[in-house]
Amino acid sequence: MLRVGWEALEQWDTDVVLGEPLTDGAGVNQVRSVRVNGHRAVARLGHRTDADLAWETHLMRHLARAGMTVPAPIPTTHGRYFAQGLVVMTYIPGRTPETETDWRRVADTLRRLHRLTRGWAQRPGWRSSTDLLHTETGTRVNLAAMPAESVQRCRAAWARLTNRASCVVHGDPNPTNIRITNDHVALIDWDEAHLDAPDLDLALPHNAAGLDHHTYDIATQARAAWDAAICWDPTATDPFAAQRLAEVRTV
Repeated sequence: MLRVGWEALEQWDTDVVLGEPLTDGAGVNQVRSVRVNGHRAVARLGHRTDADLAWETHLMRHLARAGMTVPAPIPTTHGRYFAQGLVVMTYIPGRTPETETDWRRVADTLRRLHRLTRGWAQRPGWRSSTDLLHTETGTRVNLAAMPAESVQRCRAAWARLTNRASCVVHGDPNPTNIRITNDHVALIDWDEAHLDAPDLDLALPHNAAGLDHHTYDIATQARAAWDAAICWDPTATDPFAAQRLAEVRTV
């Protein structure tokens, strides 16, 4: 019998095997290894709306058709790509990026994502960084929960992105969300993907995207502000949001 919350897996395979929890790329969701129709896959269980999951799975299929290596959603036996907050995706092997050369390959992959998604619709319920110059909330962001001075600093960083062309950004290209082999660079965990300025994805180690000093400064400041805002929780013990906020210059 499947564990509580995972019963929807039977819509993919009546003999599905639920495996171990996966920490890499897990984020705010429960992510587990599964075997579906005899093949290893990854199942993610969360609380996203159907509209949100429809946007994400449509994006994944678009990128896969374009030749990018992404976790492709596996349909249920009735042809649906999600059910009851659950998505089942192909498993992608690989290691995390380590060298400057690795990160340059990551930058190339991110830029390909950006080219393939110009003109894409915003993810339902989300706001871009420049949208947050004029509103306080958007999915996991709630600027009203942050101190006023902190909001001012974040908005000053995002204001420098004004007039940038928008595209889909992965939203969290940290090493645990990247899988590299000799043949591919794969981005996993698209739970924070949304429409925004591409700079948010390009504040990479070693300045692997080759940005000039001014542009790299804009990207790193905007990225630090985004991480602080999306992770902000005044009751949490994890210091990550506060650490990222400390990297955003005062106004």
